[in-house]
Amino acid sequence: MLVTVFWGATFLIVQLAVTVSEPFFFVGLRFGCATLAIAVCSLGALKRLTRQELWAGLLIGICIFLGYSSQTVGLQTIPSSKSAFITALYVPLVPLLQWIFLKRKPSVMNWAGVLLAFIGLALLAGPEGTRGGVGWGEMITAFGALAIAVEIILISRFAGKINLFRVTVVQLAVTSLVSFGVSAGVGEAVPDFSWLLFSCVLLLGVASAVIQVTMNWAQKHVSATRATLIYAGEPVWAGIIGRLYGERLPVLALLGAVLIVLAVIISEIKLKWPGAAKVPDVLPGANKRQSKKQKLLP
Repeated sequence: MLVTVFWGATFLIVQLAVTVSEPFFFVGLRFGCATLAIAVCSLGALKRLTRQELWAGLLIGICIFLGYSSQTVGLQTIPSSKSAFITALYVPLVPLLQWIFLKRKPSVMNWAGVLLAFIGLALLAGPEGTRGGVGWGEMITAFGALAIAVEIILISRFAGKINLFRVTVVQLAVTSLVSFGVSAGVGEAVPDFSWLLFSCVLLLGVASAVIQVTMNWAQKHVSATRATLIYAGEPVWAGIIGRLYGERLPVLALLGAVLIVLAVIISEIKLKWPGAAKVPDVLPGANKRQSKKQKLLP
């Protein structure tokens, strides 16, 4: 739960950073710092990097780039609190993508979560959303949420087959390198040195590493479903921190934010029908596989 407070604060830090840096260049700096922070702890393990781990890190890293760069670009035009709630859409999107690509049919609660999430997005977008249109900032941030959902599915695909530290270093490095490449391709200027930019890069780089380690440790003791419900607090804290900073969302937008948080919670609820056998959240003997899967979340 403490992680969600710091996680929620990152949205405001990114919004401050893009006032002194171009978005893609900043994403490159942020994940370059995170790569160094984790690589220092796993230098010995990197010597045994396999081709499958390199491939997994490449695919997941591209998804991380798409997710976080879209979020960073969106933060140039929408408040950090709104960005956090839209990003939370990745939770109800995962069952839909699993249905499309893995043929796993969503449950009734998954569908209810998806419906609430998109109603919430329309309300959060403001007058344009309720009239059937969504602004550019909201659209690019929602695309980022979709990329994060794909990332989670890829992590599930490779879970248990790869080494945590090696793949984490590869995916963070790929994210940084692709960001710098896109930054150069679109002609972004290298920003002048500023203490604000330096502080934001250092804070987010180290925070990404610390948050990841904390999540990996905590999720050895907390089930996947309970962890997801706890993570629903992340956009709430982002909203609170944004409000303390001076952001003000209209009443309809606040209602939309509430609906998105409810969508996250509802989509993870497993209904127990009368007479049905009780199924544990993590099957006996699957604890190691579950923890490996959760450890890979960037």
